[in-house]
Amino acid sequence: MAGRVGAILKNVWNKEPVVTAACALGALALVVPFVSPVTKYAGMINQATPYNYPVPVRDDGNVPDIPSHPCDPQGHNLNWLKNL
Repeated sequence: MAGRVGAILKNVWNKEPVVTAACALGALALVVPFVSPVTKYAGMINQATPYNYPVPVRDDGNVPDIPSHPCDPQGHNLNWLKNL
């Protein structure tokens, strides 16, 4: 089976090398994002990044869900990113 595939690829390469190279690059472009570790870490960063950032509000003690200072840590911990 592998010999037949190799013969077919050799025949196609001999007839149309530009088309064969373009198809190989297109197939590679479809496969690489799924096997790349960059995709994994980009997804982890996107999950940890909040969609809306806290707005500085003067805290009078009646609103418990607003941090007392805008720089107070909230959300997921990003220490895993520092340890790469």
